[in-house]
Amino acid sequence: MSATLLAGISRTTEPQTMLRRFLALDAVVTTVNGLAYAAASGPLGRLLGVDSDLLLELGVFLVLFGAGVGYLASRRRPPQLPVKFVIDANLLWAVISVAGLALWFDPTTAGAVWIPLQAVTVAGFAALQWSALRAAATE
Repeated sequence: MSATLLAGISRTTEPQTMLRRFLALDAVVTTVNGLAYAAASGPLGRLLGVDSDLLLELGVFLVLFGAGVGYLASRRRPPQLPVKFVIDANLLWAVISVAGLALWFDPTTAGAVWIPLQAVTVAGFAALQWSALRAAATE
């Protein structure tokens, strides 16, 4: 994700708007990723060196999670507790992804690049959302 894109998304003095935008971006990326995992679990599993059944299950989970995050993003003032849950879930996803890479997966080269890349992206969403949530809590 480029710095220009993030600057454009976050360009606002309204913390609630910034939070909603970061949640919406997370929702879109998560849902698209989930749809890809679910629809192409076989080919993606072979490409990444990850079990296709696991990718299918993760894909379904990500689509549902993305829909929930999208719902939060649609709220004028997303409630703090569910937003904190999203942040914690994103951090947990990043940690489990890296742990999975080290402990359970035997990825291809593409998987060895993709898994940490998506973990860093998801951790980045958590950091952006946490920052925006803190700013929104002070208003």
